Amino acid sequence: MSELPIERFQCAPGMRLQAHERVSAIHLANLDKRLDRIEQMMERLERRLWLAVYGVAGVILAKAVQTFLAVTPVG
Repeated sequence: MSELPIERFQCAPGMRLQAHERVSAIHLANLDKRLDRIEQMMERLERRLWLAVYGVAGVILAKAVQTFLAVTPVG
């Protein structure tokens, strides 16, 4: 007796579950992409913030040196 190949029966709840899993995977992939973009934006913002901090510190030091040179007598 030869065995006939058995076809799997696709039921509606199983198909819904597979569709839900695919949609969930797509949502998670999109969420990962968004989080990566947010992380990149935060890194750029952090670099700009440190540049501003160093700029302000440089201006304060320059003013202090300028004041010190103006007050010190020459010669």
